[in-house]
Amino acid sequence: SYMSMHHNQSKVASKLRSTEFFFYCSIEELTSSQFRGLLHQQAGSIVARNPCRLDIDQTIIADCCLYELFLHYNFHTVTKFDWVSHASNYWICDGIIQWERARDISNALHLEINWKCDASLLDHVLKMFMEHSESPFLAIKDDDLYEEGPYRWISVTSRDAEVHGMKAIPAEASSFFLAFEISNPPRALPGEFFDYCSKLGVLTLYCCAFNFASPSFLKCHGLRFLGLDHCTDDKTIGGENHAVWLCLSSLWVLDLRYTDWNEILSKEMLNLMKNIRELNIEGVRGWQYTTDLQGRLPNLQRLRIIKPTCQWETSEDVDNSSTDKKSMEILDLSGNCDMKILPPSLWKATSLRLLVLDGCDGLESIGRLPPSLESFSFNGYGPASQWTETAELPSKQFRPSSRTDNKDVRISKISLAGCTQLENLYLCGLPNLVELDLSGTSIKILDFETMVVQIPRLKRLFLIGCKHLRAITFSHESVPDLELLCVDTRAGIVCPLRPSISKNKPTRLQVHGVVVDARLTHSLSNLIFNYRQGGVHFNIHVTSSPMYDGIIQFEATNKDMIGPSDQESLQLIPTGRYSDVLGMVGVVPMQAFPQPPTTKFDRHVEIADGSFYVERELGEALGQLMGNHAESLHVHDILVRAIMPKYSSWVLRWCCVERCPKVDTVFPGNSFEFTALETFWVSDLMMARSILSKGSRFNGYGEIGSFKSLQHLQLRSCPSLQFVLPVWVSSFPSLVTLHIIHCGNLSHVFVLDEEYPEEITTLGVLFPKLTTIDLHDLPKLENICEVKMVAPALESIKIRGCWSLRRLPSVGAHGNGKKKPAIEIEKDVWDALEWDARHRPVHFEAPVHSRYYKEKLPRVSVLR
Repeated sequence: SYMSMHHNQSKVASKLRSTEFFFYCSIEELTSSQFRGLLHQQAGSIVARNPCRLDIDQTIIADCCLYELFLHYNFHTVTKFDWVSHASNYWICDGIIQWERARDISNALHLEINWKCDASLLDHVLKMFMEHSESPFLAIKDDDLYEEGPYRWISVTSRDAEVHGMKAIPAEASSFFLAFEISNPPRALPGEFFDYCSKLGVLTLYCCAFNFASPSFLKCHGLRFLGLDHCTDDKTIGGENHAVWLCLSSLWVLDLRYTDWNEILSKEMLNLMKNIRELNIEGVRGWQYTTDLQGRLPNLQRLRIIKPTCQWETSEDVDNSSTDKKSMEILDLSGNCDMKILPPSLWKATSLRLLVLDGCDGLESIGRLPPSLESFSFNGYGPASQWTETAELPSKQFRPSSRTDNKDVRISKISLAGCTQLENLYLCGLPNLVELDLSGTSIKILDFETMVVQIPRLKRLFLIGCKHLRAITFSHESVPDLELLCVDTRAGIVCPLRPSISKNKPTRLQVHGVVVDARLTHSLSNLIFNYRQGGVHFNIHVTSSPMYDGIIQFEATNKDMIGPSDQESLQLIPTGRYSDVLGMVGVVPMQAFPQPPTTKFDRHVEIADGSFYVERELGEALGQLMGNHAESLHVHDILVRAIMPKYSSWVLRWCCVERCPKVDTVFPGNSFEFTALETFWVSDLMMARSILSKGSRFNGYGEIGSFKSLQHLQLRSCPSLQFVLPVWVSSFPSLVTLHIIHCGNLSHVFVLDEEYPEEITTLGVLFPKLTTIDLHDLPKLENICEVKMVAPALESIKIRGCWSLRRLPSVGAHGNGKKKPAIEIEKDVWDALEWDARHRPVHFEAPVHSRYYKEKLPRVSVLR
């Protein structure tokens, strides 16, 4: 939320969607007590939103609001030093927030308290406060005259050499900010300036001079925050020869900016900083300084060593520079362009939450980071102008958007694999990055417009084991060279084998995806649809099942689909509920039923159990992917009524559907384009009444959308099936095998569609390549085709348990030397068949009858 003070209230209010309190120009009419009342109201609102985290007095929260407003007033226009960014530190070090949970409370408040103010209005409000006798703060600017009072927070900015009227900091002061706007030479601090500062907790100095060997503020024994910006050593200032640095033992935050103070950064002084939580060094040390911290600063939580102005020698112990920082949460090494590798021991920093490497141009690869990492930043354009106190990424407005030199960033590979807590990511301006591995992270949305931008050479992207991932937003323009995308959102999945990019296939992009949430197929589909070069290969599974091994193999070559001669691929299955009983009486069941096709094409989709939002996405992105691009499709073990989306045309070459108990029809009635389909395998659809429902597909201009490539039609255990396919064409020119078993309600395999050519009723439907028919346990089957079925190439036909069958396909007479079709059929069924002049029993080999089990069934029950 934001708290705002602006003159133009209507303009600002229209932009503030989450603002709880909007203070407009009439605030000028309020008294200081009334304004305090408004702050207490805001404090109550903050507590109400965070009842568990902020169980503290509202007066304390109101003080925090007022303190941050005070910091806004003190923003230094010369240095642009953002004192507000340290607000959460100041609240603690000043003593406003105390207790054991002070850090958690201050971080929570830092997210809640955000002022947006007009400078002139802010100036009026704070001057109004300072006129009150009980004002907790005093802000002096330029030539203002200091007036004594019980001030807790004091800020002084002056163009003059001294502060008029101020000889020493008041004893009641807990925070003091001093900035001289004249820097040549920096102004020296009076020796007695800190004589009475027993309560001072926060001290920030800009452009001041003091004796580095014996600074006058050593008298501040309760000092917790020390900030020095562009301060210099002045040895002419007297000091104690044997200064006692007791204040370092109480110090919590040390912030040095362009202040080369060797004494305080020495190992001897570091040993005194037993309680320091945060160390910020800007412009005076390089990343190599981390070796000096080895074995020291045991409670350090935040470390920033950024923007060094010169290169430093690399220590031999740099590999172990972070091994003992078990409590470190933030590490910022921005601007260390000479750093070639990260310390290998960094993965041992088990509490690290934020890692910032902006402008670290010399790094070539990044990997093996601790799993605790929540946020990561690598901006190739350089460090942000301001940082954040919490473990969050710097705001976009503080980041550079272009380079000031022509030096390329070397980084080519970034692996954040195993960082299970990682949610926030920012990568920008990395022209040589070719591989990004985010496997095992907690990223929910990977946005190539705001999170990963300007990485034109990215070739490989891994998102394996990202169980929280819901979307990837990118365009072809954002990843023009992408060659491999691997996504797996199942929990606990790792990828033991990184796939190699095929060198044999003429492809520009390969996509492998295993997604639990079907909504993620939107992202994959957009990438595939928008890939302009074409040649996209993909293998997408929508499932949560761990049975899929997750090993990615793009090098497999396509083979012909299974046919009846592939005996090694046949699976033995029981033929019915009483097959074991029938075996006792010598009846051998027809056991050979082909397994589903296993060889996937280059564009494959599989949908299985455990997935979410499948039924909704079948009508959207997932359906478009299946209808417009997939060449092979495997659907199994899902509870949806409809599988195929309502598309008129398909490019599927094989389709396998099994164990979907609620499916009514596989293909919707408005579908007609199946010219590429070669193999269709269906099993265990308990409620399906047809595979393709009837419709109006014939237009009188030819056999539009026929199954002209269909070679193998195999169905098993669909008890509600009434027919398989409607016929609106005069021929199935490629069908080779027809295998159907255990479909107790099936009356016809092929039925006439709502519209069809008139010659079908007289000439029949031609199956010129049909060689094999296996029909088993189809007690209601009357005819294979509702009209005459012509199969001149038929070689074998096996029929078992089709007691209602009345007609076989017409094969015609065979000349001398040409083998007749072999037939296996029960004698009762053979005797009941109907024949005509052009369709006679002699056109087949003598039938082979099974042993007639009706007379040989035992008279007593064998089911014991």
